[in-house]
Amino acid sequence: MGVDTDYDQTRVARAVYTVLADLVAVSSKGTAPTPEAFAHLAQQPRLVSLEVSSAGKRKDPPVGFEQAVPGTLVMFTLLVLFTSGGVSLLVERRQGILRRLASSPMSRGAVVLGKWGARFSLGLVQIVFAMAAGKILFRVSWGDHLGAILLLLAAYASLAALLGLLLGNFARSDGQVIGLGVIASNVIAALGGCWWPIEITPRWTQNLALVFPTGWAMDALHKLMSFGDSPMAIVPHIAAFLIASLVAGYVLARTFRFQ
Repeated sequence: MGVDTDYDQTRVARAVYTVLADLVAVSSKGTAPTPEAFAHLAQQPRLVSLEVSSAGKRKDPPVGFEQAVPGTLVMFTLLVLFTSGGVSLLVERRQGILRRLASSPMSRGAVVLGKWGARFSLGLVQIVFAMAAGKILFRVSWGDHLGAILLLLAAYASLAALLGLLLGNFARSDGQVIGLGVIASNVIAALGGCWWPIEITPRWTQNLALVFPTGWAMDALHKLMSFGDSPMAIVPHIAAFLIASLVAGYVLARTFRFQ
């Protein structure tokens, strides 16, 4: 049993079913299944043909890790910023750190900006580490536009950090943050195409994926990595992340609780 076991099993099954189909075709004409009959059948024109071409500008098809590594990166960035980002805010509120900040001359917006910066930095560290590990350990090709990918993932981390802060701002206990964070991040990751290529799902599921930030990130990563598109193709995705971040930041600055 090796890494090519499934491939070998597929080839054997294909050979068996091909012979079986030829046998049925020869027998249906009342001809004895002889080597000559099979050779004559093989010379007949095929009524159905299959033409395979690459979808995109890449000459070599993407490998499985080029779906799995970006998908894992997107999912766990959201998971970590939801849980640790939200719980740390509750800890600071419980220990009175936020109350002391409230008595300082800092504005509410400045406090939110500082909290966002810390979690955004955490997300960036996680993204860079995951990209490096994917390249070194799994030979993932990040494409010809690494700068565009970094900009996209930075915008994604910005929104994820703010969503984690919002979760910690409105939650009343660590359990609520962890429970909601884990469930929400896993559901959004699955629906956004982090667990499997969204292209294999029905059209309505592909449209649904674009409702979620994970879907925006995976769609943009596939455009750059799998299909070889230019950075201009992901400008709407980055703009959507930035607009959503501004909205989330505004809501957080207006509703931020110090106690």
